Amino acid sequence: MTRLLLLTWRYMAFNKIKSSILIVCLTVTLFLPIAVHVMIGHYERDLTSRAESTPLIVGAKGNRYDLVLKSLYFAAKNPESITMGEASAIAESGRAMAIPLHISFAARGKPIVGTSLDYFEFRGLEVAAGTLPLQLGDTVLGHEVATELNLGTGDVILTDQTSLYNIGAVYPLKMHITGVLAPSGTPDDHAVFVDIKTAWVVEGIGHGHTDLTKTEDAGIILQKKENEVVGNAAMEEYTEITADNIASFHFHGDLSGFPVTSILVIPNSEKSATVLKGRYSVSPSEQMLVPALIIEELMGIVFQVERFFNASFVLICLTTLLFVVLVVMLSLRIRKREMETMFRIGCSRSTVFSLQIAELGIVFLISLVAAACLAGLLVWFAPQLVNVM
Repeated sequence: MTRLLLLTWRYMAFNKIKSSILIVCLTVTLFLPIAVHVMIGHYERDLTSRAESTPLIVGAKGNRYDLVLKSLYFAAKNPESITMGEASAIAESGRAMAIPLHISFAARGKPIVGTSLDYFEFRGLEVAAGTLPLQLGDTVLGHEVATELNLGTGDVILTDQTSLYNIGAVYPLKMHITGVLAPSGTPDDHAVFVDIKTAWVVEGIGHGHTDLTKTEDAGIILQKKENEVVGNAAMEEYTEITADNIASFHFHGDLSGFPVTSILVIPNSEKSATVLKGRYSVSPSEQMLVPALIIEELMGIVFQVERFFNASFVLICLTTLLFVVLVVMLSLRIRKREMETMFRIGCSRSTVFSLQIAELGIVFLISLVAAACLAGLLVWFAPQLVNVM
């Protein structure tokens, strides 16, 4: 048997291309179903754990999946906005803590999350360097954002321009980085966090400009009365919030009417949660969702797709098997003279058959080991791959 295996190995080493093609085909066939199963399993655990840690979400009526995915993972189409007044109403009811989220803009391609300090406590996020955003224009970066962009405390980051060709669009805001979050292994690592009022400044609802009552530049004054000064289009609006101009930033209108993407709701008890669900069940414009149920429903769709892939893998295995049979048959034709020589020197037909079985066995064993190694690497790096994707 040792000599038989040695002869088979020598043959495979001489026919490197043929042996390599067989090994690659079998390795891919064995690895693909494992890869799909591992990745879907990690996605499920990642999605489910974050959803289960978030009791309730309030947002505008519409696509439930977009609302939950945007609120939890900052990755989906922007849903319709609701008003800050909803968060105030929930907090004032005394039944739950309300954490507003404004997720409509980006900085260097990373989502800007406007929220309150309660968010960091709720998610268990800690600062690795610096401080949390404490005033208008401050920002704290997720760990992966800081690493990828090579930014840290004391640096600045610009918001992305929302419209390149609209001259009336709000200019990018230069924000000061006051801290970097410790790694959490969650979507928070890939976000830029600001106070919700800063998010409104980015949207153009709040702004700061030259104090017209103190300016000496008459060219920017359109009209001046006893108690009123009106500026013209030449008046400069600040695109950076500093200690010198922060006092000039203000908002026009009632803050309760300003937009938020959604509200994370943390009820005091099951009874409070039930009461709040009942209130929003009759709301004509808002909806209250249980994220865990929405993600479970979403994963049900994913599992249906997985079953489709499993069925396709059966066809792939069948196709690979037929390919191997074809290669063996062609190999026997090519090796016909070689076989005749082996018969003449005394080899039996069982020996020739054993050579073919040994070749296929070695190919399958190498493919199995290669697929197992790839699966091990995938399991090891799956959390990083899930976060990147």
